[in-house]
Amino acid sequence: MDAVTVSPKFQVVIPQAVRESLGLEPGVRMQVLQYENRIEFIPQRPARALRGSLRGIDTAVARDDDRT
Repeated sequence: MDAVTVSPKFQVVIPQAVRESLGLEPGVRMQVLQYENRIEFIPQRPARALRGSLRGIDTAVARDDDRT
């Protein structure tokens, strides 16, 4: 596990191995969440990146008779 230091401007550097494994590039926007006693950074991906991610999902849904 890598450790980082918070700069006087409250900046951190994401370790190279993590950047490479997530495919992060300069300028990527990150969503920042506080969860209990930790901080989570979640890369924001364009909606287009989700295209095809649900391929093969079962879309059959039981419906009430009045909803057909």
